[in-house]
Amino acid sequence: MTKGTRSEEPAAAACGAGGHVGPGGRAVAVDAAATDANLRRLRRIEGQVRGLQKMIEEERYCADILTQIASVHEALRGVGRELMRNHLKHCASTAIRSGGENADAMYDELLDLMYRHVR
Repeated sequence: MTKGTRSEEPAAAACGAGGHVGPGGRAVAVDAAATDANLRRLRRIEGQVRGLQKMIEEERYCADILTQIASVHEALRGVGRELMRNHLKHCASTAIRSGGENADAMYDELLDLMYRHVR
C-alpha cells in the first residue's frame, strides 16, 4: 500500500512469474487441482444460495434461513483460505524472496488482505 490514507489502493506487487498483480491483475501460478476444487466449491455454494432464495420465497422459518446463511459464509471462507494458500505459495513467496520494492509491496498487500479477512 502506498503511504497515506487507508482508503488508497495497495501498491501492485510483482508476481512470481513477473506479471502484474493487484486490482485487474491475473494470477499466473495457480495449481490446477486448487482451481478445480475451488470451482466445485463455488458451484455448490451457488446451489446453496439458490436454495436460500427458495427458502425466502417460501417464507421458511427465519432461524433455518440464518443457519443456511452461516453455512454459505463458511463455505466462502473455505474458498478464500485456498486462494490465500495459493497466493502465499506462489506470488507472495517469490515477491518476498526477490526483496526490494516487490517485497515491500507484497508485505503491504498481505497485511491489507489479512485485515480485510478478519472482519
